[in-house]
Amino acid sequence: MAVDTGDEGYDAFPLRSFLGFDIDDGVDGEAVATLDVDDRHLNPNGVVHGGVVFTLADTAMGRATLSVLGDGHICASIEVSVRYLRPITGGRLMATARVLRAGRRIVHLEGRVTVDGDDRPAAVFQASFAVLES
Repeated sequence: MAVDTGDEGYDAFPLRSFLGFDIDDGVDGEAVATLDVDDRHLNPNGVVHGGVVFTLADTAMGRATLSVLGDGHICASIEVSVRYLRPITGGRLMATARVLRAGRRIVHLEGRVTVDGDDRPAAVFQASFAVLES
């Protein structure tokens, strides 16, 4: 099964399309995902649902992982720890991800989500991704 890890693959990713986020590669081992909050992202309390924040960060961490893998490899999150630090009620979310260590079978990362350019994180993440053959 071929896996498209380029921009077209992410553009065709149905969850990305539904949630409306964008993803950009940084330097190798880094990635940034952004999302402009609207009503579909809010829970009944008027706060961005934690799953939306998680999905944005998980996607950025996956893209950062892909940037350090060789051809013929894909990745999957196998462990993610999240700490939600403050509620998000609107604005532009930015998830940044950075590879801490890339092994042959597991990649370790950290990530954070900020709002509207405020450097204070709204959520922080630690993750491990499995390296798989495509």
